[in-house]
Amino acid sequence: MPSPETPPKQPIMPSAARTLVLIGGGHAHVAVIRGFATNPLPCVELTVIGRDAETPYSGMLPGLIAGHYTHAEAHIDVAALCRFAGARFIHDEATGLDLACQRVLCRAGPPVPYDCLSIDIGASPSPRASGIGVKPIAPFLAHWEALCARTLATPERLHIGVVGAGAGGVELVLALQVRLEGLLRAAGRPDDAPRFSLFGQAATILPGFAEPARRRLERILHRRGIGVFTGQVIGTTADGARFDLDDVIWATGGVPAPWLARSGLAQTGLALDPKGFIAVHDTLQSTSHPTVFAAGDIASVIGRKLPKSGVYAVRQGKPLAANLRRALSGQALVPFRPQRHALALIGTGDCRAIAVKGGWSAEGRWVWLWKDWVDRRFMGRYTNLADHARADHQR
Repeated sequence: MPSPETPPKQPIMPSAARTLVLIGGGHAHVAVIRGFATNPLPCVELTVIGRDAETPYSGMLPGLIAGHYTHAEAHIDVAALCRFAGARFIHDEATGLDLACQRVLCRAGPPVPYDCLSIDIGASPSPRASGIGVKPIAPFLAHWEALCARTLATPERLHIGVVGAGAGGVELVLALQVRLEGLLRAAGRPDDAPRFSLFGQAATILPGFAEPARRRLERILHRRGIGVFTGQVIGTTADGARFDLDDVIWATGGVPAPWLARSGLAQTGLALDPKGFIAVHDTLQSTSHPTVFAAGDIASVIGRKLPKSGVYAVRQGKPLAANLRRALSGQALVPFRPQRHALALIGTGDCRAIAVKGGWSAEGRWVWLWKDWVDRRFMGRYTNLADHARADHQR
């Protein structure tokens, strides 16, 4: 296990180092790209390698599913943002690292050299026997549109299961229900609305949340007729009977990309935590390779137990951008200090939401309006820049 101590505050990059490569367009990386767009670092080349040209904003995903947002409103155009920042965007997927030669190996194109590297690719879907995971989001959204069409075309009531009873799973099942019930009501078939069941291996929903917030959401799930099955084998009742589910959606935590394990196998490989996530100091710098940084779900800050949550990924954006600039300029790095209790705004699909921070919670339409304002303000930081880039590109 790498030492949790922060490395000495000293320059870690040679003065001639001027190539910054970002793998992935996650929430932290879009903040880095935006920083280069609004305040370029002289003589630094920025390259972004992305499997997807657009990044979905996790805070708006349930609202997109429920029908409250359009695709464009809930996605950041990373390629357009790169153009605005004067960065090179490579539409490809990283498959490995050549740490000795400081190169990123790609699926389709040639290796990409770097002087400083940052990784923000989120987690990969866990292996599962059936169903589909929420992440990666692009294939899930395609599956979701097909499920909407199937619901309208099927005369019988469907039974849909959501696996994962954390905040993401609870928010997801409520959004799914609102959208499908709305579609069937518009088609004159309100009685054909699907049944929903939520499964979790922990003893309660929202493990890690205070009891008042759990009780609020338990009441909402009960009122909306969603079955909740916790503390047991996924997909079975308490007496061991199997559920007959027409569709299964997994909202559980993901696993690291397999190529990271290959990059960390050798004695000089990238340091990983016991689960295979990239081990970083509180500066978001790799504990084994000073020229490598990581943020978001793929990073594990040694000495801190941070949830794999979009809230923390977003908040790592600004300190990551600052430390990458310091690294490229040969300056000392600054630790990232996360809040002890982050504010969570959990939508219930029906233009209402619950606010949770520590032991405090509140609910109502006003919380949804607050959440909507927060999410739209965040997206505006990127969509406005991307719109300018698209207009310039078209001209």
